[in-house]
Amino acid sequence: GKGGKTDVTSLVKLSSVEYLSKLRLTNGSDAQSVHDLPKLVGSLGGGWLGYSKKLIPVMDEDQKDDDECFPPRISDWISVGTFPSPFKTNPAHYSLGGSFVSDTETILVDIIAHQRRETLSREFLRCGPRDPIAFHPATVKAAIVTCGGLCPGLNTVIRELFNTLKHLYGVDNVWGIPYGYRGFYATNMHHMKLTEEKVAHIHHQGGTILGSSRGGFDLEVILNSIMDFGYNQVYIIGGDGTHRGAIKIFEETRKRGLKISVVGIPKTIDNDIALIDKSFGFDTAVEEAQRAINSAKVEALSGINGVGLVKLMGRSSGYIAMFSTLASRDVNICLIPEVSFCLEGPNGVFQHLQEVLETKGHAVVVVAEGAGMDLLSKEQPTTVVDASGNPKLPDVGLWLKDKINQHFKSQEMEINLKYIDPTYMIRTVPANASDSLYCGLLGQSAVHGAMAGYTGYTVGLINTHFVMIPMPEIANRGRVSVDVTSRMWNRVIATTGQPDFHDHSCERPVSIQRKVTYST
Repeated sequence: GKGGKTDVTSLVKLSSVEYLSKLRLTNGSDAQSVHDLPKLVGSLGGGWLGYSKKLIPVMDEDQKDDDECFPPRISDWISVGTFPSPFKTNPAHYSLGGSFVSDTETILVDIIAHQRRETLSREFLRCGPRDPIAFHPATVKAAIVTCGGLCPGLNTVIRELFNTLKHLYGVDNVWGIPYGYRGFYATNMHHMKLTEEKVAHIHHQGGTILGSSRGGFDLEVILNSIMDFGYNQVYIIGGDGTHRGAIKIFEETRKRGLKISVVGIPKTIDNDIALIDKSFGFDTAVEEAQRAINSAKVEALSGINGVGLVKLMGRSSGYIAMFSTLASRDVNICLIPEVSFCLEGPNGVFQHLQEVLETKGHAVVVVAEGAGMDLLSKEQPTTVVDASGNPKLPDVGLWLKDKINQHFKSQEMEINLKYIDPTYMIRTVPANASDSLYCGLLGQSAVHGAMAGYTGYTVGLINTHFVMIPMPEIANRGRVSVDVTSRMWNRVIATTGQPDFHDHSCERPVSIQRKVTYST
């Protein structure tokens, strides 16, 4: 613009099909990108329009297909058809055809930049309907499986996968696999043909109508089952362990040159999956945790030196405990796996709890299930693991309850402690409004990518946009943890008023010290 001012007339955002049609004449497949965020240099007529940073590709066009940031396509190893999208051929869905996404449209991952320096960023392909598609709807036989523990929103994802396949693409063959990976091959379990009647109201129910379980992964048997049943789209809902299995299924389909799309939908109530903004079910978990914290506060207020102790989910990551504490504003002590603590001494939990009781007459304590494992491992060592290979943790809530009662009894100070463990109540509720919307968009995004012929990816929200992330990018990073140097954790400290509970004179054996990892 003249004088360094932005020409706002070129930034007007319209939503009409006519406007998009005009953009396609000048911008081709990048029309939707220009419409949503008009920052492509090619659309600016050579002018900067007041923008302060220019992003330049660091790879050649022929390198893009080999880049780990972009999901594989089935056409890389086998010939696939090209069919017009139903959004173009079905008049009822014509408006949806106005928002096709280009295969060159990406979302940046690393958005924090330096004002005067070059900045590097990863990028992932943006989700959305494509034209043409690689599967004719009449040939699609889709399978949906849920693995691992329960989480709010599972039924919503299942329902949206079915509805998108059935109503948007015209797929009639959608099946549910019972009880996780083992359901593919167990002869005493039967695959469920999904219908409108079966999924109509399931988004109002907690759990999963398909059932779920841990373990049961047997690559050879699962892939043989997929082939025997004729599934050519497999939607796998689960956490990092589930995704490691999904990667193996995908790699084997590629090795055998099969036309099968393997798609992951990330699920963990703990919100500890790398890269994505959040996992579905997390908002609901934080909301439901408020009920337990509020009950603990009422109990604490109603007794002499009342203490309300709440144990929340979080084996390796304390996100639920941290966000629930911030949302409540009634918590006096928050303990998470990433921060070690001592009970005794001037910097210990007991001393601060006593000061709170003497000042306020009551206290609320929130502890994540994986907190304090360095202390518990001394008293309750265990080598037991579950079907997924995760160690079975001793109950930190019951342990802490006993320790608090014992301490104040030794001090001859009367307290009334009430312990609340809402874990299974939180896992089994239906998704709240926020998660329900999120689950719906995840389901739609998963189907759009599969129908376009992409495979070996998981869908996720990055910087508020839905993207296709190659599965290794999710699974190989492992679980992320709370960054204890972040402003978010410092807000917890400021809200609770708790000190650093680590008594630096405590010497813990190296073998049981927790390794703290920081989120990206």
